[in-house]
Amino acid sequence: MNIAVFSTKGYDRRFLETANQSHGHAIDYFEPRLTAQTMPLAEGYDVVCAFVNDHLNADVLHHLAENGTKMIALRSAGFNNVDLAVADELGLTVARVPAYSPYAVAEHTIGLIMTLNRRINRAYNRVREGNFALDGLMGFVLRGKTAGLVGTGQIGAATAEILLGMGCEVIATDPYPNDELISKGLRYVELDELFAESDIISLHCPLTQESRYMINERAINEMKPGVMLINTSRGALLDTAAVIEGLKNEKIGFLGLDVYEEEENLFFQDLSDQVIRDDVFARLLTFPNVVITGHQAFFTEEALTTIANTTLENISAYEQGGPVPNTVTSERVVSG
Repeated sequence: MNIAVFSTKGYDRRFLETANQSHGHAIDYFEPRLTAQTMPLAEGYDVVCAFVNDHLNADVLHHLAENGTKMIALRSAGFNNVDLAVADELGLTVARVPAYSPYAVAEHTIGLIMTLNRRINRAYNRVREGNFALDGLMGFVLRGKTAGLVGTGQIGAATAEILLGMGCEVIATDPYPNDELISKGLRYVELDELFAESDIISLHCPLTQESRYMINERAINEMKPGVMLINTSRGALLDTAAVIEGLKNEKIGFLGLDVYEEEENLFFQDLSDQVIRDDVFARLLTFPNVVITGHQAFFTEEALTTIANTTLENISAYEQGGPVPNTVTSERVVSG
């Protein structure tokens, strides 16, 4: 198959080239994100391979279909950046990578929790400056604290197991309870109860119309004073303006983010010599109790290997004319 890969970094190319040795596809790599401005680059390609911040809205999908594209291969689990109804109408096959490394994201989640709790980022900077004072670095023991997980899919389940192993009381909300987690001590509750009981809240759910801005002013008001809030899922699960107000009035005591609603103009690029023009993001950076990473929770050797292999396996299955694993439509999601 003739494949155009968008949002390409050097590591994407390295892992895809290695995986392609057993598939033999013709792959061209494009560094820009796929948008209405860059979509002419995809003309004539059978497959467009996209990442989380590529635009696959109605206009882009129509242009792709009219110019030879038959398949959208996502290098991600999420597919909220694709207009699936339009893709269905155009006969475009959309496939994703449903579970590239749940442990990678779960472990990064724990890393954010530990960094915030023990102020590791601040301690690191102090020691480099020769300041060994402990004032302002006091944390708390995680054992016995209540951690609330919104979503217990593969990533949420992996996070739950780590937290249970650390001695936390773990509660969760999910429309599909996990019996194995229940047997290990996790307790399922309603979302409002989770907000009210949790010392730590971590989001592990997809972005849908129903979940968009689920962390809003009302939800924050239901939380414990000084709650720790972690998001390694999708940025728009948070109403960022409401979260900033929660930080200012100290309802939110700690905030750890690996995603941000407007991240597409920030993340995955070096802007260190430029002015950050996103005032909301810049405001978040001013809080001493906020830690932000640039969508790196997935970024492990194991995850990138799985992403490359699964992406090309999806494409090869389409080429061979059989069932395509990991397809998504406006009506259903097919597991691998």
